[in-house]
Amino acid sequence: MKIVDIENLHVSFQHHDGTIKAVRGVSLELFAGESLGIVGESGSGKSVTFLAFMKLLQAPFATIKADKLVLQNTDLLNVDNRSLSNIRGNIVSMIFQDPMASFDPLFTIGHQIVETIQVHNPMRKKAALAKARDLLVRVEITNPDQVLKYYPHQLSGGMLQRAMIAMALSCDPQILIADEPTTALDVTVQAQILQLITNIQTETGMSLIMITHDLGVIAETVDRVVVMYGGRVMEISDTISMFESPKHPYTKALIESIPGREAGKQKLKEIKGASPNALAPPSGCPFHPRCSQADAKCVAEMPELLTYENGRAAACWQVK
Repeated sequence: MKIVDIENLHVSFQHHDGTIKAVRGVSLELFAGESLGIVGESGSGKSVTFLAFMKLLQAPFATIKADKLVLQNTDLLNVDNRSLSNIRGNIVSMIFQDPMASFDPLFTIGHQIVETIQVHNPMRKKAALAKARDLLVRVEITNPDQVLKYYPHQLSGGMLQRAMIAMALSCDPQILIADEPTTALDVTVQAQILQLITNIQTETGMSLIMITHDLGVIAETVDRVVVMYGGRVMEISDTISMFESPKHPYTKALIESIPGREAGKQKLKEIKGASPNALAPPSGCPFHPRCSQADAKCVAEMPELLTYENGRAAACWQVK
């Protein structure tokens, strides 16, 4: 069953130098119980797409236009603020990149999780505190009673991210959006957090959207992948097929830039050039200035996202 349906989403911001076109015609969907990865370089529009979807970007700071922005049976383009408040937390919840910025430094971890629980589910403080403790246990914090009394600055990055996950799960959401949830963590802790998120998704059957620039994270956590570049979708594929036979030149370049164990002293491959300027995006395909396969048509015309076998799709004139 389709639970997220985004069609032709555009998001722009006003800047003193002009209009920043952050998202340009993104279309994608999410199905119940699915884990979906959104991957691409910084500035590709990954996070902005879902901040817009959750209506966390508002006028006059941002302009959002779409043909369709649907969560289950709710039209988010026309939803009122009261309904939005119910949707955020009860239906969809988000883990942000920096947990320290997501917690208020003036209140304890327990206070903030309890407050989140009580906002969405009327219950007495004692019951909410017990649920908060259970959530900390669920995210594998070994001293939950003590952590409930801690302030955010008293926790390590990994512990704080676990507490952030606990707060995101406090209202039993049907969809969890994880936006670069391990960026600031060391490799060992990153692996633990990713395994924790995967285990919780498997246990609860909720849908997962993993936003990341790290293809290693994608390989370990999701069933299907959306590759974004320059505010547009470049490719959609199941994870295995994407790594085995990527269709879009940008996807191929991303995969080739991953360091391998057998690489030895070989120079790491890189994608030459820089991401497009969102104030003045290039004509045609946004990747053409960096693409070795680009021709005159790539420069002149924006390719459509076309569907191929097994539901795979690519936006490239060179894909046959």
